[in-house]
Amino acid sequence: MQRTTGIAALVALTTLAAGIPAYAAERPLREIRATVETPSLFDDEAGGDADADDPAIWINPADKGGSLVIGTAKNGGLRVYDLKGREVQSIATPEGGRFNNVDILTGFKFGKKKVDVAVVTDRGLDKLRIYRIEANGLTDITSADAPLLFSKDQAEVEEQATGYGVAVYDRYAVVSRRHSTRLGIFRLEEKNGKVTYRTTDTLDLPREFRLPNGEIWTPCLEPGEDPQVEGMVVDTEAGVLYAAQEDVALWRINLAGGTFSSIPRVVERVREFGQPATYDPETEECTVDYVNDFGGRITADVEGATIYPTGKRSGYLIVSSQGDSRFFVYDRRTNRPLNIFSVTDGRNADGVEHSDGAAVTAVALPGYPKGLLVLHDGENTPDDGRTSTNFKFVDWRSLGLPS
Repeated sequence: MQRTTGIAALVALTTLAAGIPAYAAERPLREIRATVETPSLFDDEAGGDADADDPAIWINPADKGGSLVIGTAKNGGLRVYDLKGREVQSIATPEGGRFNNVDILTGFKFGKKKVDVAVVTDRGLDKLRIYRIEANGLTDITSADAPLLFSKDQAEVEEQATGYGVAVYDRYAVVSRRHSTRLGIFRLEEKNGKVTYRTTDTLDLPREFRLPNGEIWTPCLEPGEDPQVEGMVVDTEAGVLYAAQEDVALWRINLAGGTFSSIPRVVERVREFGQPATYDPETEECTVDYVNDFGGRITADVEGATIYPTGKRSGYLIVSSQGDSRFFVYDRRTNRPLNIFSVTDGRNADGVEHSDGAAVTAVALPGYPKGLLVLHDGENTPDDGRTSTNFKFVDWRSLGLPS
């Protein structure tokens, strides 16, 4: 099944864009600090071309202290850390691979057992890779004949409009396509003792938008690119996908089985939404002219999304405002804005800047009695004059929210 909902989504967004948004009043910023950070990764030859991006948290059911944080490092593969931030495993990419995002599926039926798996987007090869998680580390169980996610052939893979963000639920993985508005749902299936997948649905978010003043607006991007999605999370209890379309908005989309089942609705737009902008090919950046109030509070890109549950439907949705290194917290049930925070320099770790990925758990862990929040840091320091990234561990209690 394939459906393109660009027109329907455009109508929904136009309606939401009218009038003064409910989040117009800025809330005070809460500054918090990380308790732990992982080792520095360096995006150069000496550092193995490793660039931290997206984390996920695995809870060890037999020993909470043996829980793990799994992070993508792009060309550097995967890194696995213990709760003290120490690296305990490093997994290389296959030839030509580039690991972008990761999410964890628990209770996946594998043969006669139920296992936990890490699902990773390999944007270099346009495939998913699936790793079985055990206390002693990760094991690749991807089928050798797993299909391409979006590309029709290897020539199209080389163009790198490939699998990008990922969020999992039940037996499914929602995957976004790089440089595209497309989302796909893929059903994970066991085949001869390995795991493969097949497409069950696709959806195209809009690439242009009608503003309340009647003008048509398109996000400022490099020519030939459409506004892509990376950060995503599924609220499994509510059957809702939250998808962060980087230069546009955070969307809410209902899911039913392996299908998209509703018109996408906007939770909040980026600040740059509806603003005229000019792309500079030399800097590969856009200069924005803020002339109206059509946008929201998030400074593009809107990125990593994660959910902290406090009950079956209650809790918090956390989203990265990458452009200004802040994070926005919403009520999980109503999506009402609640809080804004940033992670600043502290005694044990530097702050978090330009964050891509985020993951949180409400499970009590050693050192984190109310849960753990893990954030990607895009500008780790000290950096030795090189591009340095890593992951920061934050005690949930520091956010000051009821749990």
